[in-house]
Amino acid sequence: MPRTAVPNHRTIISTVRSRWPWILAAIAVIVFAAMLAPQSDDTLAAGTGPPILPEATDAQQIQTAFAQLATLEVKGRAPKTGYDRELFGSSWTDNVSVELGRNGCDTRNDILRRDLVDITSRDRTRNCVVQSGTLRDLYTGSVIAFTRGPKTSDAVQIDHVVALSDAWQKGAQLLDAQTRADLANDPRNLQAVDGPTNQRKSDADASTWLPPLKNYRCTYVARQVEVKAAYRLWVTPAERDAMAGVLTECGAR
Repeated sequence: MPRTAVPNHRTIISTVRSRWPWILAAIAVIVFAAMLAPQSDDTLAAGTGPPILPEATDAQQIQTAFAQLATLEVKGRAPKTGYDRELFGSSWTDNVSVELGRNGCDTRNDILRRDLVDITSRDRTRNCVVQSGTLRDLYTGSVIAFTRGPKTSDAVQIDHVVALSDAWQKGAQLLDAQTRADLANDPRNLQAVDGPTNQRKSDADASTWLPPLKNYRCTYVARQVEVKAAYRLWVTPAERDAMAGVLTECGAR
């Protein structure tokens, strides 16, 4: 799926001026900054390895996120009536039309292989099924040893960055079945994370939940904005303001 072209800074400022005058100064700083690399105060517990270093969110990434956020429709949440996970296709199907799809491996294992290190695979699965590995969790900063099994697999879960229930209430019910399956399996919308943290997030949007590791919040919100723009989903006023607030804070660093 092609990425949205990045408008120039005059277009972005013109668009945002009509929507949120209070963030104009922050956007000006972001557009003209050469590079913004957040510095982390977060550290891991002793003995768990070096601190997590989230991927840098630079000036152009923040500019792009602001530009995409300005394009999202803003309105109230639709009723959850009729929502079912199966409306987004079978869980972790391989039969999707997005990156990593149709490679013979289900999406969960694709994401585990992408996000874990020191991986071992189950025998006779053509290296598809991840048997064990180590996750350096971008949501919490913790290091988690993963071992597949009925009592251990849930230690690492695959989060939908834009929760499917949230998506359903903000436009996904208007999408066709294949596009909903693509949304559920799109790598941009998937992240291997600490299981209990994923459970606490549930189907919250940015107005009610953000990753505990503050230095990942810029990238997290930028990913949510990218996914919502790609699949023509809307945001609530509170969600829009929360996203703008996180991106503004990123630009002020």
